[in-house]
Amino acid sequence: VNGKKETVKGFNVKLQDTILFPEGGGQPDDHGLIGDVPVLRVTRQGTEAIHFVSSPLEEGQEVQVKVDWERRFDHMQQHSGQHLITALADSFFGYKTTSWELGHQRSTIELDTPSVKPAQLQALEEAINENIRAHVPVTVQLLSIDDPAVEKVSRGLPEDHAGPIRIIDIEGIDANMCCGTHVSNLSHLQVIKLLGTEKGKKNKTNLIFLAGNRVLKYAEKSYSTERSLVSLLKTGPDVHVEAVDKLQKSVKLLQKTNLSLLRDMAVLIAQNFKNDPQRGNFFSLHKKEGDNEFMNIIVNEINTEETLVFLTVGEEKGAGCFVLAGPRGPVAKLGPRVLEILQGKGAGKNGRFQGKANSLAQREEVEALLQQHCKHLTSEEE
Repeated sequence: VNGKKETVKGFNVKLQDTILFPEGGGQPDDHGLIGDVPVLRVTRQGTEAIHFVSSPLEEGQEVQVKVDWERRFDHMQQHSGQHLITALADSFFGYKTTSWELGHQRSTIELDTPSVKPAQLQALEEAINENIRAHVPVTVQLLSIDDPAVEKVSRGLPEDHAGPIRIIDIEGIDANMCCGTHVSNLSHLQVIKLLGTEKGKKNKTNLIFLAGNRVLKYAEKSYSTERSLVSLLKTGPDVHVEAVDKLQKSVKLLQKTNLSLLRDMAVLIAQNFKNDPQRGNFFSLHKKEGDNEFMNIIVNEINTEETLVFLTVGEEKGAGCFVLAGPRGPVAKLGPRVLEILQGKGAGKNGRFQGKANSLAQREEVEALLQQHCKHLTSEEE
């Protein structure tokens, strides 16, 4: 649901017949309506399609079934595109397809080869789109299981197979068993873009592609991103990579300088405390921009055998990190309580308790607790 997995309670519905495709053959299921009830999932059980709906339906009634055509046509374009790419990759270079995935945004074909050269990728894309422009028909054949023609295209049938064998025939290019939905002519694919390749499993290569309307959406999104970058970087598209590279180097330099300044500041903060004749036996500080090293420098500079030190870094009301350092006894006693107040996780030993805080909103409560302890300690010593 909206790109996130959710557990939904509902009902499984069987129909006498259906136009909704159940998930299978690498292709996701159709969505649609039974009457006015949305169909959220369609799966196959033997010869029957099981429609999952969130609302009950009256058994035995006649219903109108509607398919989500935008989703269906998208799947048709990607699936027929995969058949075309697979056939030409095999005939051109001998690269067999071992699996494929029709993804939500882009699809992937796993080729049985360690790599695909850029020149091969370009030649393959040109041939693919040339066949699309040639208006090649795509037909469906239904064959009986004992038909000799089945042996030529069979790659093994599922154990629960029933009914005729369905062959998708791209005229003069490919004929393959398939249960999925396809276009009736390659021209309906509009265009196919091979985005590139990635290293796959077990010495194989993943070929990433877009077909049909996905290419148009990708171009629209890319152009929108390009215009945004022009506005942000104040440069033309041709130098965006160079501009971002320059920006990253500047950021790294600034971060390095900032870290150096933070370390120097940590030393100065600790020295300033030590040089204060009225310093007492408790020191507390919060620094939004600090890190663990910043806190550790301060702790190491201050004599924690005599002073209880409480330091935090991060968002004042949000998540962050903390350190409690001082005499071993008080730190061991107070550390778990500090952890509880800050809703954090951490551990301590040898007079130092540190960890992550889910919320620094209660920092003042921790300060009050520690100050109270130090005052009590001072009054005992007096």
